[in-house]
Parts: sequence; C-alpha cells; structure tokens
Amino acid sequence: MGRMWSHSAAPHHRHRRHRAIALGLAGGLSLAALAGCGDDAAEDAAASDPSDAASATPTEEAEPSGEASATPTEEPSEETEEPTSTTTVPVYVVGDTPQGQRLFREFRSVEATDPLVAAGEMLTGGSTLDPDYDSLLPTGSFADVRQGDDGFEVVLEDESWTERPEGMTAAQAKLAVQQVVYTLQGVAQEREPLRAFAEDGGEPTTLLGVPTARGVNAAPQLQTLGLVNVTMPEEATVVSDTFTATGVASSFEGNVPWEVRSGGEVVQEGFATADGYLDRLYPWSAEVDVSALDPGTYTFAAMTSDPSDGEGAGPTEDTKTIRVE
Repeated sequence: MGRMWSHSAAPHHRHRRHRAIALGLAGGLSLAALAGCGDDAAEDAAASDPSDAASATPTEEAEPSGEASATPTEEPSEETEEPTSTTTVPVYVVGDTPQGQRLFREFRSVEATDPLVAAGEMLTGGSTLDPDYDSLLPTGSFADVRQGDDGFEVVLEDESWTERPEGMTAAQAKLAVQQVVYTLQGVAQEREPLRAFAEDGGEPTTLLGVPTARGVNAAPQLQTLGLVNVTMPEEATVVSDTFTATGVASSFEGNVPWEVRSGGEVVQEGFATADGYLDRLYPWSAEVDVSALDPGTYTFAAMTSDPSDGEGAGPTEDTKTIRVE
C-alpha cells in the first residue's frame, strides 16, 4: 500500500518555526515508558530519551608503523556513507472494538530528519505493523506536514481531501482526522490543534469534510482510543523463556487480563494491574513466562476485564503474534 510522498518546501506566512523533533528511544529503554497518549499527548513519550541509531563519528584511520613516509596514504576507492539517524514515533491507526472503530498506537522507526512528515507519510500510506490495524485516511499523501505558530498544519495534496469520500461515514471522517491529531501531538509531544490548508498560503479549510479553521484538538481518550493497547511485544516478535509485556489500558479497577493462545486454546494466562482506569488509559506491564511452551507461533492477547459477566458489549482486546523459540 506504499505511496509516493510529496513534501512541499514552499514557505508559509503562518509558518515561522518548522521543527523537526527527534524523539528516538535509547537502545535499552522499554517502550513501556511511553505510556501516555491522546489527550495527554504531551506526556505520550515523555520518558523517552533522544539517541542516535548509529554513531556519526567515522572510524579512525590507523597510524602508519615505522618511520614517517613522504608518500601520502592512499584514499579509499569508495566513500563510506554515514548511516542515517532514525527516531521512534507513535503512529495512530484504526482497529475494531466492541465500541466500534477506535484508535490504537504503534511505535515506528523513521528518519530523524523530519519525523512529522515521516509520521504523516505512514498515516496516508496505510502502513501498519499489525495486520489487525488499518488507516481510515484515503489513498494519497499530504503535500506538507509541519508545526506552525498556531499548531499543526497539513497542506492537502488537492481539493479532494477537503470533502468526505464516498462510502466514508461522518464518524469515520472524524476518527480519521483524530488519527492525524493524535499522531502529530504524540510525535511533537505538544497538545496543539490541527488545521488543514488546501494550498500553501491559503486559509484553513475542511479535512475530509471536518472543519479545521478553529483548530481540531484531540478528542477524549475514552471516546476515541481502544481501551487496551499492547505496546510490547510488537507484532511478530521472537521471544524465549520470559518476556515483559507492556501497554496502556482503561479497564475496570485497573485489571488487565492477558493470555497466550495456540490456535483457539489458551495455554498461558495471567493479569496485570494498570496505574489507573477512570479518566484515561494508563500504563500496565506483566512478566510472561513461556519457558514451558513448545517452540512455535502463538498469540499474545491483553484485554479489559468484563464486570458485566457477558451482559455488556464484551471486553476490548489487542493481540500480537509472537514466536517462541
């Protein structure tokens, strides 16, 4: 589903500070630290530290042995390219829940040059790690994604982006716009509104039929996000012995049950306790011991507890495929 990215370099009269924000995760830092999200987007990844994906310092040349030679050292025949610096950003995608379609968060590695643009490209490209997720944004791309004095700005590729596409409901259009709001707020770690522009230098317009002139803010988490989200393990993670599962949830009394499944059979189960549950999603973690399981492919599932005992819509769950070695 990949699509060509068009990044407009034209200046914008509102755009006096175009910030490329590097929010890379340190190599040993668990993604569990990135626990806030959505309406608390300024805290979404506050525990993460900037880091380079690879050192930018070139390897030192060895000193020649013996007496100094008058003949200069030969230059290598090919220049070595320095590795590209990357950063990790939250990207909000869409999944099905008992409450209808909701947003889920995936952490993605992108080039650190301009993570706002890179995150926008993933949204419009429909790129997800987990096949259970999708994007409601239509095929195409944004012409530009940036942070201006009045908040986040997307410049639309063409006028078709101002109208709700055929077959998309009004609720889906609002959720698609929230995908953009939550993602850009999470990348920048700032709770600023979103505005869309049909052309660079123009006035704010609608995005998928949703007015943006006054700025679109993040909608309340409990009305917008899936009520449980697995951060680790990521989809297709290889595990052995014991691994740490992490995520965020709003579940009754903070109780977050989890299961390891083989086909339809539950082969391991337990629960985690989130830090809270009443007003938003809170972080949870659990140690999962799979040392007794045969090598193979399994499903790890975390879910909300169901105090109605089946009388309500049922629990929300988020699943990841894992491979036990």
